[in-house]
Amino acid sequence: MMPTIPVTFRLNGEAQACVVKPETRLSEILRDHLGQSASKTACGIGRCGACTVLKDGVPVNACLVMAWQIGGSDIVSPEGLDVFPETRTIRQALVEEAAFQCGYCAPGFVVALTALLRDNPLADEADIRAALEGNLCRCTGYHSIIRGALRAAGLLQQAHQQAARPGD
Repeated sequence: MMPTIPVTFRLNGEAQACVVKPETRLSEILRDHLGQSASKTACGIGRCGACTVLKDGVPVNACLVMAWQIGGSDIVSPEGLDVFPETRTIRQALVEEAAFQCGYCAPGFVVALTALLRDNPLADEADIRAALEGNLCRCTGYHSIIRGALRAAGLLQQAHQQAARPGD
């Protein structure tokens, strides 16, 4: 019998506890133990970004994070992104630009963009491309994704500027 460990962490703001093998991937815990299916298991080696989640505010590939590494962490899966006001703008802008065909990779892209635009509301195209370089889409030529990301950044920059000018 393989040894197991108790793991406690927060997922989308709620305390979670499970008992798993230490080498169980976070992607497996989310999908198989906690029913969080938006984060996709695709390559399994950290190259595609389909499983991207936020771990303590930083985007990570959930397929590369083992159970023993998440104790005490704050994990936000794609299902929990609605707590961030930026996420709605990002999703809407991606839809308006018809960024995705099948949508399989979309949650990972939204997680990465949310992390970027929360930390850097004035992100430009170079920042966006750098933040998304770990996310692969097999359906598009990326032009529509970049357009959607730039649209979201522009809308968030407008909101940021309006908030900085009280009384307008």
